[in-house]
Amino acid sequence: MSPQSNRFAQYLKARREQLKPEDVGFPSDPERRVRGLKREEVAALAGISPEYYTRLEQGHSYQLSEQVLAGLTLALKLDSYAAAYFYRLALPEIPVQSVEEAPVVSDSVRQLLDGWSGVPVCVYDRNQDVILMNDLMRALFPRITPGSNTVMTAFSMAPEYRATEQWQTLTRTVVAALRFHGDPTDPRLQDIVGDLSIREPVFRTLWADHDAVPLDSGVVPIYTELFGLADFPWQNLSLPNGLFLGVWAAPVGSVANTVIQHLSEKLTTEMSAAGSMPHENARKVDPGGTPRHRPEFPALRAESEAPAA
Repeated sequence: MSPQSNRFAQYLKARREQLKPEDVGFPSDPERRVRGLKREEVAALAGISPEYYTRLEQGHSYQLSEQVLAGLTLALKLDSYAAAYFYRLALPEIPVQSVEEAPVVSDSVRQLLDGWSGVPVCVYDRNQDVILMNDLMRALFPRITPGSNTVMTAFSMAPEYRATEQWQTLTRTVVAALRFHGDPTDPRLQDIVGDLSIREPVFRTLWADHDAVPLDSGVVPIYTELFGLADFPWQNLSLPNGLFLGVWAAPVGSVANTVIQHLSEKLTTEMSAAGSMPHENARKVDPGGTPRHRPEFPALRAESEAPAA
């Protein structure tokens, strides 16, 4: 069984077990002992033979047709994101660059970060390793630095935050994005999944769900000492080489926008006194990309370093 066939088989089994008979129009049976749907039920819904489906779930390699994939997509009730990930498992593309090569951040992107001094922005890769961040992003998240991984940081948060519904939503979001964007053959992804699987039961459960959703946009509640709790909207933009630009632009008049303005003014004052502009001190790593060593991840509290009034 090839690694590719094994990943495809695991996904089929995980999604099958998450469906209930009533989800697909079958009668509910309280005495049913099978978790999720039966293999023959999925096969019937997909329009293929039970024997063929069983071989797929056992990891046998086949040249899958578009018709079979479309049938399985409908049978497993995959949404657009899950279907995109499903097709990528079934029909993997030849990688453009070796996974051993660190992604390169172009000069134009670096200039964009330099010029965007009034908005918190950062660049990270498909594994959610932070590569670059401007000073305003560093001021908003003082305990995240280039080389940090946002998934591992989420699982290093303080116990009182881990008990909240917001943390549960956050972790499900970043884990689903890690699966959707990540390359399963990448050693770095394997390190992250292996490390968290050993020490984090919640991660093991989320990873076993096989949810795959891109990291496009959202809102994160952040506590600040000066302004209290504020909802910070964020938007990710795709960059070349499998990179993403994270932009934390808040609506004018919102508490989040007030926090950003306060931090921006504070940075401008400090940098002017030091004889340099904020963007000249943007936190960054080697132009080659993310360091290959494993960074340290101290416990994180969602707070800014804004001074007390």
